[in-house]
Amino acid sequence: MSRSIGLQRNTFGRLELIDAQGNSHEGVIPVRAFPISAPGDGISLVNREGHEVVWIDRIGDLPADDRELIEEELATREFMPVIEALEHVSTFATPSTWTVRTNRGHSEFVLRGEEDIRQLGGGSLLIADSHGIQFMVKDLNTLDRHSRKLLDRFL
Repeated sequence: MSRSIGLQRNTFGRLELIDAQGNSHEGVIPVRAFPISAPGDGISLVNREGHEVVWIDRIGDLPADDRELIEEELATREFMPVIEALEHVSTFATPSTWTVRTNRGHSEFVLRGEEDIRQLGGGSLLIADSHGIQFMVKDLNTLDRHSRKLLDRFL
């Protein structure tokens, strides 16, 4: 049975947690322990000082109201476009400018070096641009031939 963790939005729109002892923790922030490999498992609610207030094993075990509040907050904090196709790479030497199509539209970014491409296993990649924005390739095998050919030059 799912048990409520006492989560609500206060009048300022911030998440507020009322713990088991009745203490109020205003401005808690959800943080995923494994944002890529297990996004629904291991979520910590931390206070403004960064101290953990509550640990959640699985977000799916929470009541719908608590789960929705946490997912809304995570969506505002997490931004990781998924690359669906590589359209153009300015050069095969780095730094290079990449033009890509993502699940959030077209984008262009600068790849500083090949070390900014991390292989995660299962055909997934995490690519950091020169500003620190993370782009994800969920599965190399689902990319079109042209995109895979461009990526192979950097892997």
